Amino acid sequence: MQATALIAILHSADLYGLRPGDYNADALLAAQTRLCAVARRCELDERAQFDLILSTAANRFIHDLHYGRISPQAAGFDLPAGRADLDVSAAVAALAAASHVAEAVAAVEPPFFHYALLKASLARYRNFAADPSLTALPDLGRRSLHAGDLYAGAPALRRLLTLLGDMPQVAASQDAATTLTPELLEAIGRFQQRHGLSVDGALGQQTMAALTTPLTQRVRQIELTLERWRWVPRFDTPPILVNIPQFKLFAFRTPEDRVANMMAMPVIVGQTYPRTRTPVFVGDLAYVIFRPYWNVPRSITTLEMLPAIRAHGDYLRRNNLELVRGQSDDAPIVAPTPGAIADLAAGKLRLRQRPGDDNALGLIKFVFPNVHDVYMHATPAHNLFLQSRRAFSHGCIRVSDPVALAVYVLRDSPGGWNDERVLAAMHAGTTSRVTLAAPIRVMILYGTALATESGQIQFFDDIYGHDRRLESLLGLEPVHSAVGRSAL
Repeated sequence: MQATALIAILHSADLYGLRPGDYNADALLAAQTRLCAVARRCELDERAQFDLILSTAANRFIHDLHYGRISPQAAGFDLPAGRADLDVSAAVAALAAASHVAEAVAAVEPPFFHYALLKASLARYRNFAADPSLTALPDLGRRSLHAGDLYAGAPALRRLLTLLGDMPQVAASQDAATTLTPELLEAIGRFQQRHGLSVDGALGQQTMAALTTPLTQRVRQIELTLERWRWVPRFDTPPILVNIPQFKLFAFRTPEDRVANMMAMPVIVGQTYPRTRTPVFVGDLAYVIFRPYWNVPRSITTLEMLPAIRAHGDYLRRNNLELVRGQSDDAPIVAPTPGAIADLAAGKLRLRQRPGDDNALGLIKFVFPNVHDVYMHATPAHNLFLQSRRAFSHGCIRVSDPVALAVYVLRDSPGGWNDERVLAAMHAGTTSRVTLAAPIRVMILYGTALATESGQIQFFDDIYGHDRRLESLLGLEPVHSAVGRSAL
C-alpha cells in the first residue's frame, strides 16, 4: 500500500517542481505492475531488487524535496552550508510505516506558508501553459494604447486576464469588443502590479512583453523559486528578508511568514553589472549607526571619483568628501594637496563622505557584518523609489523607510526607540552607534515568483540571470521568453 502511494507521488514529482524521471518513476510503476500481475509468483530476488530501487528513489526524492537538487553554493549563493536538520534515511523509513504517505512527504517539505502557496499554484499554471494560444496576442505597433483605443487583440486579452484572475468575469456581450475599456485597463493595471511593472493606465511595449511571455516560462519561474526556497534555513526568530528581483524588504514580527506579521517596504538593490550586484547571503544585523560616514569603496574611488577629483578642483568640497589616513572614524584628515591625491590613487589614503543630509548613506546605516561589505542604509535620492525597476546601487541595499526600519530593529533595545527618538538621533550633531538587544537574522534572497495570500502570483524579471544559471545547473532546457533579460 505504501509502495503504491509512494510510486504515485514519484510519478507526480512535477507537482513539487521536480522531475519524475530523476526518480525512475516510470520504471518503478512498470516493475510494480509486473510484480503484482495475476498468477505470477514473485521471485524473492526480484522483489528485493524492486525494494532497493524504490528505496534509492525515495531517498533521492526526500533529499531533493527537503534540501534541493543542488547546493546554493553551486549556484553562487552564500547561504548556510552543511544543514543537517533532516535524517533522510529515517524519513524514508517513516514513509514505509506511514498510514498516509502524502502527509509524511509533506512533513519534509520547507515549512514556509508561501512555499506551500507557490507549490499549490504550480499545477494551475501548468494547465494554463498547455494552451500556448493564451499569450499569442496581436502586436501593438509602435505606440502605447489607452482607454477608448481600438486593439484587435482585446477579446483575447480579456480571456487571458480573466483566466489569470486580473479581470472579473466579463459579460458575454463584451467578449468580442475590440475597444480598450476602462475595466480592461484596470485589469491591465492589476497585471502590471503583479509583474513589477509601472502601473501607468496604458498598454505599452513592456506590458505586452510580459503579457506575451509563454506561460511555460512562468511555470519555470515557479519551479526555480521552489528550488531556492528549499535552500532557506528555518526561521527560529523573526527575520528580515530582501527579495532582490522584487526590490522589496519584509521585516517579520513573528517567525511565521504571513503578510499580517510583516512590515514591507520598497528597496533599491545593486545594478546588474557583475561587480555591482547585491549578493545572496545571510547575515546577522548587529547595530545601527546614526549619521554615518560613507567610507567610499576603493573601486568607486579609483573608477569614478579620482577622475572627477583631478578634473574639478572643488569636487571634494562640493560633495562633502575628505581624505583620511587610517580606517577608524577618528582617523586624521589630510589636506587635499596634489601629493595627497597621488597617495589616494596609490591606496595610501582613503576617501570618505562626512555625515549629513547629502551623505550617500542618508542618515542611518544598518550593519550586519559580512565578507561582501554589504549593508542597508537610507538615501538622499528618494526619487529613485518611484521607479518600478530599482537596481541602482553598487551592491548595498537602500531602504525607503529607514525610520520605520530603525524603530523595528531597535524595538527591544533600551531607551524606547520610537519615531521621535530615531529622528532626533538622525538629526543630532554627532555620529552615534546603537547595538541591538539581540542580533536579527537578515536573509538576502532571490526569487522571481512569489505567491500571495490572495491567490495571485507575482512574477519578476531575472535581473541578474540567476534563473538561467540555475536552469543550466539543473540540466533544464531554457524556455524562450520575452522577459528575464539581464546584463549577462
